[in-house]
Amino acid sequence: MSGTLNKVMLIGHLGDEVKLHYFEGGNCIGRFPIATNETYTNRQTGEKVTNTEWHNIVVRNKAAEICEKYLSKGDLIYVEGRLKTRQWQGEDGATRYSTEVQVTDFTFLSNKGGEEARGASPASNMGSGVSQGPAAGKTPPRAEPPEEEDDLPF
Repeated sequence: MSGTLNKVMLIGHLGDEVKLHYFEGGNCIGRFPIATNETYTNRQTGEKVTNTEWHNIVVRNKAAEICEKYLSKGDLIYVEGRLKTRQWQGEDGATRYSTEVQVTDFTFLSNKGGEEARGASPASNMGSGVSQGPAAGKTPPRAEPPEEEDDLPF
């Protein structure tokens, strides 16, 4: 295969509020962590084990403002984007690294009552304004495939 692919799809809970940073010229960037969980049963002890993985999420411009307005700590969100690793020098002179998900599309999944309970969630009202790229209108993938009809007589 000659091409490469850098694509990430996550469904997780916000670990903190969205923090915005504005730049000269009116652009802005929003950052927030999300947590994804993996749960399994230990075969030897029968105990349920949950592992949490934290992801640094980055949204830009209008999408960042939408996230700040409608999201809060604990909310469930679907994000789609690409991985980007940043490098910088720490105060102690050591080189530091951080891997982030640069978001191209997202969908709010938490039901907060009020408008959302009536089917008018902020994400659905924003249309393609929620997307940051060509992935507008996508919905999160289903956990299970749809049932297929077959022509078997039994």
